[in-house]
Amino acid sequence: MKKKCPIEKHKPKHAHRPCEVSDNKRDGYELRGRIWIEGKKGTFLGYGRVVILERIKQYGSISEAAKSMNMSYRHAWELVDSMNHQSGKPLVETITGGKGGGGARLTETGERAIGLFWNLYNNFKKFLKQEMKGFRI
Repeated sequence: MKKKCPIEKHKPKHAHRPCEVSDNKRDGYELRGRIWIEGKKGTFLGYGRVVILERIKQYGSISEAAKSMNMSYRHAWELVDSMNHQSGKPLVETITGGKGGGGARLTETGERAIGLFWNLYNNFKKFLKQEMKGFRI
């Protein structure tokens, strides 16, 4: 049996982690799907982007967040920059380095974005599970 969506662990292998409902297999089939929020300039929020936001909150650093996900700093910065530019208000604020070094912090808007996404993700997961109940070929 495949693992359920690892909401608590947040260790994505790719940007749009599939949500699997495999505990309700029917005739060898399972429903899988991916969900993300698309903006005018491409992906705005998805599984991996939300995890990077959570890691920035945890570590207070884009660099440390990237390392924890085996991601390059440049890629993490590009994701943060993309989200900040697509949002009406920044999700992450950077702190210029100095004697104590720089860092990053999640804004209130960033916190709301995380909550919004996980709510959407959980609703999608429930939808897949419900659809699986009536799945017949």
